[in-house]
Amino acid sequence: MSKIALITGITGQDGSYLAELLLHKGYEVHGIIRRSSTFSTGRLDNVYTDPHIPDSRLHLHFGDLTDGTALHGLLGKIRPDEVYHLGAQSHVRVSFDIPVYTGDATGLGTCRLLESIRDLGLPCRFYQAGSSEMYGGQFNGAVLSERTPFHPRSPYGAAKVYSHWITVNYRESYGIHASSGILFNHESPRRGETFVTRKITRWLSQHVKGLTDQPLYLGNLEAKRDWGYAPEYVCAMWRILQQEKPDDYVIATGETHSIREFLTEAFGCLGLDWEKHVKIDPKYFRPAEVDVLLGDATKASTQLGWVPKVTFKELVAIMVRADVTGTEVGLNEIWERA
Repeated sequence: MSKIALITGITGQDGSYLAELLLHKGYEVHGIIRRSSTFSTGRLDNVYTDPHIPDSRLHLHFGDLTDGTALHGLLGKIRPDEVYHLGAQSHVRVSFDIPVYTGDATGLGTCRLLESIRDLGLPCRFYQAGSSEMYGGQFNGAVLSERTPFHPRSPYGAAKVYSHWITVNYRESYGIHASSGILFNHESPRRGETFVTRKITRWLSQHVKGLTDQPLYLGNLEAKRDWGYAPEYVCAMWRILQQEKPDDYVIATGETHSIREFLTEAFGCLGLDWEKHVKIDPKYFRPAEVDVLLGDATKASTQLGWVPKVTFKELVAIMVRADVTGTEVGLNEIWERA
């Protein structure tokens, strides 16, 4: 009998890749989606099948991380073997505009799931999607590991810190197989269009197709991030839940690059000079900036056997090519080595 997985945030970048990986591995996959006046399942088009088909293995359910009753009911109905909690209000800059909702959905949503698992007595394994934003900016330039203290500098980061520690608390208090992956920035052609990397590659696509002659407006170009390739990162999520004992792992490349470098690489793919097209808009600056984030994934490499293969230059090229051509590179090779 195939394993059953439940994914919150299944319509997001990571959720869609994770669903594809788990289906490749033979799982029955369930995902929670929010009610919307527009379809928001586009990232799942390549794996979605009509639920009326008898052998359909992907099932979508309406729910919301702010609705504990609905979450409890879904967990009791689905009774998953593995829960991958990826859902959140995940935009750092926007979290300053809606801090209360961010805390409720991103922070308390995790507690609602864990409490439902405890109350139902489900023997499932739980994955919490942590974030490098939990570290904040006090260690600028330092390599960050599982032993580094957290000091978030955004409502999003603060909510993720709560999610992390409530996951640890349920693991230690109730014996739940609950683990956290502290993922540093990871990008792909499925990245949301308001995130800076995708904002850049999408603008390039529109520009070369003659669809825009407006400047590209950005914020702090000097911010440096540890950028990886999202499909590889969801493989790490799966590996984390296959471990005999639950634990917490940093998932990162160990390299840092600035937004300025990303611009140079992306525009260079098309032979363009970004300085002729980019303008700075102060509204995109955060009230509290995190200048540098750099991760140490030694533990993941040693205990999970996880090592990223896609380089920064390759990542940028993959994103530019996908936005310009409208096609994404195949992922079977990555799924096979997961």
